[in-house]
Amino acid sequence: MNGLHGIIFSYEKRNDLRELSEIRSAASIPFGGRYRAVDFALSNLVNAGSTDVGVVLHGRYQSMVDHLGTGKAWDLSRKRGGLRLLPPFNYQKDWGVMPFRGKMEALAGVRSYLDTIRQEYVAMMDGDLVVNLPLADVYENHIKSGADITVVCGNDSFATADGTYYEKDADGRITEVLYNLNKPRGYRGLEVYIVSTTLLKELVDECNAKDQFSWRRDVLRAKKDTLNIRCYIWKGFAAQIRSVQEYYDRSMQLLDPAIRAELFCPERPIRAKGADKSSTYISDSGRCVNSLVADGCRIEGVVENSILFPGAVVEEGAVVRNCVLFKEDIVRRGAQLSYIIADKDVEVLEGRTLMGHATYPIVLAKGSIV
Repeated sequence: MNGLHGIIFSYEKRNDLRELSEIRSAASIPFGGRYRAVDFALSNLVNAGSTDVGVVLHGRYQSMVDHLGTGKAWDLSRKRGGLRLLPPFNYQKDWGVMPFRGKMEALAGVRSYLDTIRQEYVAMMDGDLVVNLPLADVYENHIKSGADITVVCGNDSFATADGTYYEKDADGRITEVLYNLNKPRGYRGLEVYIVSTTLLKELVDECNAKDQFSWRRDVLRAKKDTLNIRCYIWKGFAAQIRSVQEYYDRSMQLLDPAIRAELFCPERPIRAKGADKSSTYISDSGRCVNSLVADGCRIEGVVENSILFPGAVVEEGAVVRNCVLFKEDIVRRGAQLSYIIADKDVEVLEGRTLMGHATYPIVLAKGSIV
């Protein structure tokens, strides 16, 4: 399986992540107690045998650079190949830096990197996709089908109004590429693609020459009748981190043992950067029910239906229900939190009460003192 090269897109998008994306891209948002969203894309590629992975950066990338480091946590720290951080790309105009327009523009900005790819095929993924794909099976299916491009699609539970949708024929060949739909239909794309390196470079050069920048419009939709574009259906858990509400809902789904077992199956382990923390401490007065708690936490109060990242502290008398607490958060004595997403280094002072709702969780920005 060493014939598969990985490219991960980590860039600023128009999303509704509010305070969570003020200091980072969606791909570096913490998820699941000890992971970042990009950990899933990296692990998918490594589990499929990829030894070379390029990460395309663009805006608010310092958090991503700090997290990835040399790639050692994913066995991608190598003298030849391994993890490559591709420099930010943007277009300077009279009025400032233009936003990212599309994948083809991103790839044109790192065109020289494409010439260094040693593998025959490339798997492209968005860094904000949380999924544990059998990418090796997708790759094998791509080879056997003779497809020019394979698009990975999710099941109905993944459908939202936003995104790209595909309709296919009985043989699995894509017949329609749809987006901006008021009512979703067909199969929702997971933004995972497999394509040959040669074809990818040809497409990048062609789009660059025509000032075309969109992968879905200028490649998938424009060439669906001339290229053999096929669909691979994934029926398991998948989430894209595009809004605060989706982040909260998908985080709470991890409290379901069945979903957790599927996402973190031992056959395809999800690798992450180590937290270097001691074991979590729960005092005699502490109570932890139906929650995910990472290393290094101290629980002296009540934690229910919540997710705690490394180093979170819940002091005696404090109550945390239906919340997500990031690294090093502190909830002081007597405080009560419900439906809260607290970014890193947040301190909730003694006796405070903060209550959101399942349909509108409150987000506390990094370093806030409430």
